[in-house]
Amino acid sequence: MSGSVRVLLLLLALDSVAPEGVPGREGGNVLFIMADDLRPVLGCYGDSLVKSPNIDQLASKSQVFLNAYAQQAVCAPSRTSMLTSRRPDTTRLYDFNSYWRVHAGNYSTMPQYFKSKGYFTMSVGKIFHPGVPSNYTDDYPYSWSVPAYHPPSYGYENEKMCKGKDKQLHANLLCAVNVTEQPGGTLPDIESADEAVRLLRSRANSSAPFFLAVGFHKPHIPYRIPQEYLSLYPIEKMSLAPDPDVPKRLPPVAYAPWTDLRWREDISALNVSFPYGPIPKDFQLGIHQHYYAAVSYVDRQVGRLLSALDELGLADSTQVVFLSDHGWSLGEHGEWAKYSNFDVVTRVPLIFYVPGVTSHPDSSGTSTFPFIDVFDKAEFSFTNHKEIKRMVELVDIFPTVSALAGLRVPKPCIGISLQEELCTEGDNLAHTFRHRERGENVEAIAFSQYPRPADTPQRNSDLPSLEDIKIMGYSLRCWDYRYTLWLGFNPKTFEANVTDVHAGELYMLASDPGQDNNIYNDSEHSMIIRKMASLPHTVTLQTRLKLQLLYFTAGMKTR
Repeated sequence: MSGSVRVLLLLLALDSVAPEGVPGREGGNVLFIMADDLRPVLGCYGDSLVKSPNIDQLASKSQVFLNAYAQQAVCAPSRTSMLTSRRPDTTRLYDFNSYWRVHAGNYSTMPQYFKSKGYFTMSVGKIFHPGVPSNYTDDYPYSWSVPAYHPPSYGYENEKMCKGKDKQLHANLLCAVNVTEQPGGTLPDIESADEAVRLLRSRANSSAPFFLAVGFHKPHIPYRIPQEYLSLYPIEKMSLAPDPDVPKRLPPVAYAPWTDLRWREDISALNVSFPYGPIPKDFQLGIHQHYYAAVSYVDRQVGRLLSALDELGLADSTQVVFLSDHGWSLGEHGEWAKYSNFDVVTRVPLIFYVPGVTSHPDSSGTSTFPFIDVFDKAEFSFTNHKEIKRMVELVDIFPTVSALAGLRVPKPCIGISLQEELCTEGDNLAHTFRHRERGENVEAIAFSQYPRPADTPQRNSDLPSLEDIKIMGYSLRCWDYRYTLWLGFNPKTFEANVTDVHAGELYMLASDPGQDNNIYNDSEHSMIIRKMASLPHTVTLQTRLKLQLLYFTAGMKTR
């Protein structure tokens, strides 16, 4: 038997192993908190500049996954994928223009599954992407026991709400405001926190367990945030991205031209060239300042939720999950958005608090989550309770939350399972809460993907409609490498042509953690494609990427 066939059989065998599950406290509540466009710019992820004391306090009593990755770095596809535990090629949602139950399959969602098990399920703010991707109802009544709540003030989010130097109102990217001057004297995330606390109080004495999902809109653009948060980040203390230039060997198809920023009035006034910019450095510093300020603003709302949970006596019976739908580029590779496969946009925070597992009740009566005011002068220091370094994915959340709640874990999907209403394409990570991680897990892999309309940046490159997708970038992230192939894609059949390779990327992370030096070699890849031509058509694209990476890296080691 040839070496390549042995490797293939091993990988197929590993893929077929059923995930292990270790249940937590049966019947416990779930508080599921999402941020929007939040990369791991948090103290608990090692950022020394940010002020995020409430989330850091949560992490100190939780298990923190240091390498969690989204399956597509844009809101609707990522959220639908995470909530159904199906990859974008199964939900068939790559844009904002379809509802998976009609367009792909009638897949059950995580809140729907909990609802079917007797949970009272509630949604506040942005959990599903609103509009077409969730049938204009946030998937009610399938997923929720009551209609989803959306903060009324969000209707002003992209209007002219930002006071400029000319004292006039503008639709700007940088939009720190006096909240008392905003419509209703409030902002969306403040309203969402208010409603979530109200719902917690309404369920505190109920005999039925609850699943409350709370989605904050920040730090998504525009940065319409309370102006006082800027004082936490003096502009002279801000710094630029360490790799602000477009890498010389970056394939043009891989570049995201950040069109969502360009129409904002303050960006438009800069007259930045398309597609590569760059944005003037002083304005770059302002973007960094506003992003960090938005993170601290969200941290305050998270603190309000957690302290309410504590005050209501629910902290010892409620599993808390904190995550983001994807990350955000702050000038790395000359990009200022999501819409790509780099770590800065696919890697997200993922934190699990499980009472009795990651934290135990304090007999002294000390609060579990006392609110921390970021504007207090006191310095706070927390240490994460437990960290997991292995690669994990957002599709792992559904089976993991189910297991930790003591529910039966959905069975693994077989291939792209369009007819299965309830199954998971992720792994159940519950066993990681019971066992110590032993060194680096070099076999753990996370997959992401992103569509493009052409080989070079276009006005619709960031978010092409399904019918315009011509290329799909499939990306594999393991401990040592990020490997991406840009393949021809048929939007009518939802299939990639594995022999139609438009470009490739390969980064050695030990020496190139920022993913700036692409060492992909076209001629070597052509040879690998010829070697793999005999593989059965049933071999998944993910397995093909694994095999190709093994071939690539084996060849590098023999040089």
